[in-house]
Amino acid sequence: MEYTPFEIRDMLENMVVLYDTREQDTPALHKRLEGLGCPYERKKLDFGDYTCQTLRPDGSMLTMADKVAVERKMNLDELCQCFGKGRGRFEREFERARDVGAKLYLLIENGSLDQAMSGNYRSLMHPDALTASLFAWQPRYDCRVHFCNPENTGAVIYKILRYELKEYLEEGKDSEYGGEN
Repeated sequence: MEYTPFEIRDMLENMVVLYDTREQDTPALHKRLEGLGCPYERKKLDFGDYTCQTLRPDGSMLTMADKVAVERKMNLDELCQCFGKGRGRFEREFERARDVGAKLYLLIENGSLDQAMSGNYRSLMHPDALTASLFAWQPRYDCRVHFCNPENTGAVIYKILRYELKEYLEEGKDSEYGGEN
């Protein structure tokens, strides 16, 4: 079903970011949420840390939880733990997303690809192992890897989700919508 440009505008303006119940209630979380610049709600997510939802013109809810999510890591050391001891759990999360055809963004704070490649982090994981996992994860799980500074994390999450929602709506992919156009 296709939406009019006005309906899409309204749906984007009414977007709510959902954040997973496993996100720890810390000052950094509150700063991230404030940086979103839009309403947010805490909700259990099957994968990822952040996704979004909005109201359709007919008043029903459109959730993107099974279509796109952002998985955030606070630094390369946390990422090394996920690719090391926590690999099984991390893989299962990405497999759940892949199994429903969802796109995952891996957002890494306080790091860069250059730091990963040079071993400029505290973990004992070898840079070749870390970068091999980073590069393999992308085609394996339809994953996009982005790096950012923590002060921009909220804005980056918002932009990723907003533009994913916008493309989804503009491409007419919302087959559940039964409204009149």
